[in-house]
Amino acid sequence: MPERPNFPLLPYSCIKGQREFRRLLEIAYLMGPKGFGLLVSGERGTAKSTTVRSFAYMMYDGKLPVTLPMNATDDRISGGWEIDSLLRGDENPKWKDGLLEEAGAAGMLYIDEVNLLEDHIINQILDVASTGVLTVQRDGKGISEANVSFMLVGTMNPDEGSLRPQLLDRFGLFVPIKAARDRELRRDILLTRLKFDSELEAMQETGRSAWISEWREKDERRKEALEAAKRRAESLSIEDYPAVLDLCLRVTERFDAVGYRADIVIARAALAAAALDNHEPGVGDVAEVAPYAVMHRRRNGDYTDAVQWGDPDKTLLARVIAEG
Repeated sequence: MPERPNFPLLPYSCIKGQREFRRLLEIAYLMGPKGFGLLVSGERGTAKSTTVRSFAYMMYDGKLPVTLPMNATDDRISGGWEIDSLLRGDENPKWKDGLLEEAGAAGMLYIDEVNLLEDHIINQILDVASTGVLTVQRDGKGISEANVSFMLVGTMNPDEGSLRPQLLDRFGLFVPIKAARDRELRRDILLTRLKFDSELEAMQETGRSAWISEWREKDERRKEALEAAKRRAESLSIEDYPAVLDLCLRVTERFDAVGYRADIVIARAALAAAALDNHEPGVGDVAEVAPYAVMHRRRNGDYTDAVQWGDPDKTLLARVIAEG
């Protein structure tokens, strides 16, 4: 991959910590748009944006994800007539594509601070992400654009407010993260960041960093591995694994998950996890992904505070699996 001395983005492969977050990010990639995306909730300074952007840069040929600005209008999101063209009174005004179509070309749409957006904006984006169909109505003229496909990732800080349960449910997987407390890991994170900054400064003078090049090469190998895993995931069908299917349904029943989306997400995520590890789907895959599919969908869940997966939840999941 060519060097980019003026592009200060940490290679994905050298990111330290947040192993759970990175694992779910890769599973969501394998699931594709049918997985309904990933929502990451964590306190500020936990490398949420860095991890998402580094992953996108690795997987989408050096492209950053299309990022939704906080003040984005409907026209900017879905597309609309160019203002200058309308003001000139052009007989055939020019059309300007929105961020959703840009995301379809780039591969990923990233929404930072998703909990601060207006509900109708989030619903609009989630509808397109799940259906792949963008329909726009502007000034009496309908324009429909099919096959707008992209990976959706949202991040939020629960200290700044929560999402309504109806919107939480629209995201396939939910992962809560925290800053590392282990001193050795924090030391590793600090040294990696300082090393990266010093290498960027060296690149300004020499145009090259052997250290960054080595990590970019590791990114290329990881990308190839994930693309191979995605092909494996696409060849799997949950109907061929009745024990896995039955466990998915038992989990959502015992955790009293609302609606049917939890069943769909667990099944698809379990197949993706198995494909990622290159083995036949099994009970262990369901056990791994189930928390991230049901913790934000429980009928009696308290969503006024941070969504969590506690010890009682772990005990119940272990009991459900043992009943198999």
